[in-house]
Amino acid sequence: MKEELNILVQAQYPLIYLVTPEEERAEQAISKIAKSNTEHRRVFVWTVTHGIVEYGQPRQMTQHNTVSPEAAIEWVIRQKEPAIYIFKDLHPFIDGPVITRWLRDAVSNFKGTEKAIILMSPLQQIPIELEKEAVVLDFPLPNLSELDRVLSARLQKGKNSRLTTETREKLLKAALGLTKDEAQKVYRKAQVKAGRLTENEVEIVLSEKKQLIRRNGILEYIEEDETLDSIGGLEELKRWLRQRSNAFTERAREYGLPQPKGMLILGVPGCGKSLIAKTTSRLWGLPLLRLDMGRVYDGSTVGRSEANLRNALKTAESISPAILFIDELDKAFAGGSGSGDSDGGTSSRIFGSFLTWMQEKKSPVFVMATANRIERLPGEFLRKGRFDEIFFVDLPNPEERQDIYRIHLGKRRSDIDRFDLEQLTKISEGYSGAEIEQAIIAAMYDAFAQDREFTQLDIIAAIKATLPLSRTMTEQVTALRDWARQRARPASASVAEYQRLEF
Repeated sequence: MKEELNILVQAQYPLIYLVTPEEERAEQAISKIAKSNTEHRRVFVWTVTHGIVEYGQPRQMTQHNTVSPEAAIEWVIRQKEPAIYIFKDLHPFIDGPVITRWLRDAVSNFKGTEKAIILMSPLQQIPIELEKEAVVLDFPLPNLSELDRVLSARLQKGKNSRLTTETREKLLKAALGLTKDEAQKVYRKAQVKAGRLTENEVEIVLSEKKQLIRRNGILEYIEEDETLDSIGGLEELKRWLRQRSNAFTERAREYGLPQPKGMLILGVPGCGKSLIAKTTSRLWGLPLLRLDMGRVYDGSTVGRSEANLRNALKTAESISPAILFIDELDKAFAGGSGSGDSDGGTSSRIFGSFLTWMQEKKSPVFVMATANRIERLPGEFLRKGRFDEIFFVDLPNPEERQDIYRIHLGKRRSDIDRFDLEQLTKISEGYSGAEIEQAIIAAMYDAFAQDREFTQLDIIAAIKATLPLSRTMTEQVTALRDWARQRARPASASVAEYQRLEF
């Protein structure tokens, strides 16, 4: 990106929009670009609090009467010498007709000159009048070499100035996805807490990193203790996941394999779709980030929703390889391709941005999405190549229900031989895994209230007292099965084998 910014400046692009929360790093990069060009350019910075000040000079050296955006842009237009003018946080004013007109005047005035305006903001907000004039760039988060300089500076101030290569690499990778300032803070915290930076402090850095990721409320760092073995059935899906457990290694690249893009898991609610996504993180040894699409949408400021999505995806890419988990995709993007009238086009833009990112992403971010209502999903999500595979998770068959009973009873009691699993399996036909688990819990509560151990009869009573979704939503389940029969891969091994033989 820095190379792209340098090319744009040299090519005399008059208006550049730089999206970043890291003002200091971005200013340093722009200053280096200005000095490296044949035609040395001065750099000026505008803020609404101090007006225009030359970069590197005290704030008191402000240009007279340039605090207002209009006066500042007018002053910039009057200047004759080559220069780069950085405007910080102009986005609250940019939609005003006067500011928009001044910027268009500046673009017209700058043609053929060595002058450029760089709008720097954590939010991307460009009026329609300027869309053809502005070039948008995302300033990347620090890479490993930049983080290495941050770590080296921290080590010089501590007790340990040397680290093994392995420990240094772990500390650097643990900080990927943080800004330079955030990395400085977490290294400082780890050093203060332990007195020195060692391999043991990697967990401190990771813990703080999780808090920083959660702080924006859009991405959530999920840790799951369960494994694939804690999920009953779904053997075909499990086999697919185990085959790709080393898909993000260098060995896979050397073998010629492409990086997996993602998978969509469709199915009846309560059949283990979300748990599969969470346990895959542990199987593959990758961090799991949950993207809360409900929190992406923010109507407080125009462009805020789009900025939320971009920042979340940038964070996921910066700590890749990682798994990006989107639960209930059908609710997140329902009608996304045709909602232009209901919300000013925000949903359509969010949907389009996400599809473009999925298509063009080069970073190893594996998108794992679940959905219950296939009719609500835009068709663009389901076209071939968007996901590596689409799996359908049906209600558990008899063998899977028996496996589910064995797993959930085994979690709670060691002596499960006293239960007749075959009988329980027969009477719970049409029940999901979640409904079976809740029946066991209900049986335990009934027995606990009577101060006794729960029995087979308690579970049977709890099952009979439950009306499963397969009966209350018969039409929906039937429609989903009909759709998946020809368009999705069955998650259960027995169904997959049957379909292969039928074919």
